[in-house]
Amino acid sequence: MTVGGKEDIEGLKKIGKIVALTISEMKRQTRIGMTTKELDEIGGRFLKSHGAVSAPKVTYNFPGNTCISINQEVAHGIPGDRKIREGDLINIDVSAELGGYFADAGHSFQMPLFNPSLTRLCQHTYNTMMKVISSLKAGVKVNEIGRIIQREARKGGYKVIMNLCSHGIGKSLHEAPEEILPFYSKDDKRVLEEGSVITIEPFLSTGAEYAVESSDGWTLRLPDKGFCAQHEHTIIITRDQPIITTIA
Repeated sequence: MTVGGKEDIEGLKKIGKIVALTISEMKRQTRIGMTTKELDEIGGRFLKSHGAVSAPKVTYNFPGNTCISINQEVAHGIPGDRKIREGDLINIDVSAELGGYFADAGHSFQMPLFNPSLTRLCQHTYNTMMKVISSLKAGVKVNEIGRIIQREARKGGYKVIMNLCSHGIGKSLHEAPEEILPFYSKDDKRVLEEGSVITIEPFLSTGAEYAVESSDGWTLRLPDKGFCAQHEHTIIITRDQPIITTIA
């Protein structure tokens, strides 16, 4: 969507804050031995208590309130009977709707016992996301997003998951600009416009460059025993620094 005024900004900020708080609450309550379904139910109750609804559930009939991916799972993990264990790398991805406005955010973190290499992967992925966000404003080419993600991944010694993209959002979960690539494409001539609402979500991995679909038809996972982290914010493009909607 393109923001039309203050009402749109406030609506986007309101649902963005709820999404951010949902992730924070889910992370706070994550415990070793609990199932991903139990963790998902915490998120579902939190969204409901704030009047919001799960966007993937209402948009795509996703079998969960949130996406919870563990270790070699990269994205769209279905909550279920899997128990969380020591040292697991967890990604919580929450997208929700309130009053006709949507927001989408993700956060990767590690359960104790901590593995320094996974801690570094999560932090570098977060830093990459923020580096991209701080570089964007109206008039910047869309392909700069992919250029920066690739550059920062190389600096950290990581690979980019090439088949998972950032996207437009706002009045629906996925909208124009579609497929904001995580790598530089000289053929992408699009330019960011003032008021555009998009996600920024780099997926950085320790080896693989593509995620593959699991047999459940939803979960995307690595084809090897490596690891991948994702961080995501929803932002509004302005003439200056973007407005991050998904902050608590």
